[in-house]
Amino acid sequence: MLIVFAVVAAVVLFAVAAAAVGRADGLEPVALDMPRPVLPDGPVTAVHVDELDFAVGLRGYRMDQVDVVLDRISAELATRDQYIAALERTIHAQPGIPPTA
Repeated sequence: MLIVFAVVAAVVLFAVAAAAVGRADGLEPVALDMPRPVLPDGPVTAVHVDELDFAVGLRGYRMDQVDVVLDRISAELATRDQYIAALERTIHAQPGIPPTA
């Protein structure tokens, strides 16, 4: 009797695990519980990042939303780095201003 119980428990456990990872017709797609986070046009500030909220999916934050925001922040930081480098070159091209390390 114990062997039958162990086999039934294993089958139930396998069915639940298969449904959880999408190998069965079990779980439905995650419904959007909030709109996609939006960053404003123009410069992104620390306040904008602090105010971001991502929808929570089955396994955590929705990766598609996080990826869009991280791509935008990455591009914004790259643009700022280029602008800062250009300003530093302009400043250091002035006579009498020593270059920084």
